[in-house]
Amino acid sequence: MTGVLTTDHPAWHSYDDGARARAVRTVSGVWVLAHGHQGLRVDCVEGTEDVKPSFLTTDPAQLPSAAPHALRTKLLELGTSQRLANPWLWDAITTAILRQVVRADQARKLYRAWCSTYGTVIDGPFGTLAVAPSPTKVLALADDAFAAVGAKFHRTALQAAAEHYEQHHQAWEQAAAADLVAGLTAIPRIGPWTAAAAAADFAGDFSIYPHDDLAVRTWAAQIAPGYPWPGKTDKAFKPLWTGWAGTDRTALHTLTLATLTWGAHAR
Repeated sequence: MTGVLTTDHPAWHSYDDGARARAVRTVSGVWVLAHGHQGLRVDCVEGTEDVKPSFLTTDPAQLPSAAPHALRTKLLELGTSQRLANPWLWDAITTAILRQVVRADQARKLYRAWCSTYGTVIDGPFGTLAVAPSPTKVLALADDAFAAVGAKFHRTALQAAAEHYEQHHQAWEQAAAADLVAGLTAIPRIGPWTAAAAAADFAGDFSIYPHDDLAVRTWAAQIAPGYPWPGKTDKAFKPLWTGWAGTDRTALHTLTLATLTWGAHAR
């Protein structure tokens, strides 16, 4: 793999020497992804290698020309990026739910506590890693189990999502990204923001991401501090952001994902 590795997902662990590692589940098994000085390693550690994780390439040359010069310049400096298309829709849904009403750092800690406590824990090259508990496991948890890891607020959303996932996941996994968003919003306590974040993670299409997300607004302001960005709660951000790309969904995807990639590296 060449280019910058996008590590916006909370499953990615960072280490002192600059290495990154993450565990993921595909249809056929559990994999460990490790990126260090020797490049990217992808190893199946449970199950079979029939379905391998795949990475999607984003070329900054596709940034919208109408975007501010300072923003474009910094994002072009990143170069081509590679992001894992989350191979497990359930993990994408889980991640988006656990991001509700909490800051990014809190959501990262919550996601990792949730996975390590109730999910599958495995040995990675730099330490233990974990993948999310299955929908069946979530439905079997007692109510106080959610509170034990700080997910009391998210309990009903996770339970409802697990129930709907077991009924509809096969259709959802084959749906176009926009249709997946619509399907996920039918789940109680899954609003447009959560549905769009989950669908973008799974499909790898960030043209459908919630573009007024706090992370996008925060990193954009840090990349181009001299630009007159709308206020923190100003609803003008999304139309401004999407307007630079117009009808070009590739440009919108590139602008959004490159900004999140920049933020992951800045952090």
